[in-house]
Amino acid sequence: MEPGEFRAPVPEGRRSGFNGPGEWQWLCLDHVRAFNNGYNFFEGMSPDEIEEAQRPYAGWERETRAFSAAPHMGPRWSDFADPLEAISARFRESVPQERGDGRPLSTEDRRDLKLLGLETNATRRDLRQRYADLVRRYHPDRNGGDRSHEKRLGEVIAAYTRLKRAAVFA
Repeated sequence: MEPGEFRAPVPEGRRSGFNGPGEWQWLCLDHVRAFNNGYNFFEGMSPDEIEEAQRPYAGWERETRAFSAAPHMGPRWSDFADPLEAISARFRESVPQERGDGRPLSTEDRRDLKLLGLETNATRRDLRQRYADLVRRYHPDRNGGDRSHEKRLGEVIAAYTRLKRAAVFA
């Protein structure tokens, strides 16, 4: 018999009492292999619980900060002094600009404004004017039958449709 080098949980029915080894047992390599062959993760689970545990994306439903859709805002400036703005200059461009009227812009609104070539402070009138200009530029009936810009035209129409219903332009 070889010395036990590998820790394994003690089976439910064989847990010792007051003076026993407790929750763990030490096994040699051969006994660990035999123990692992008899282990069943799904033992005691219902068919629905087994199916839930076997889904390919189980556990990935919750969005974490690392995979968040929100842009990275950089460090909190209150944590350190930066008198020459040597560090904050790097993050200044990545901080989303706020509107002058204080209305909040969602990430999708910002993306659509960028697609239309508008600033964050654009008004509803600016939005309509820019939309009309882009439709004239990309529509095949207005540009001599050139259909190469149809995809871009579809993107412009979708962005305008979303923005005109957005709370910012209400």
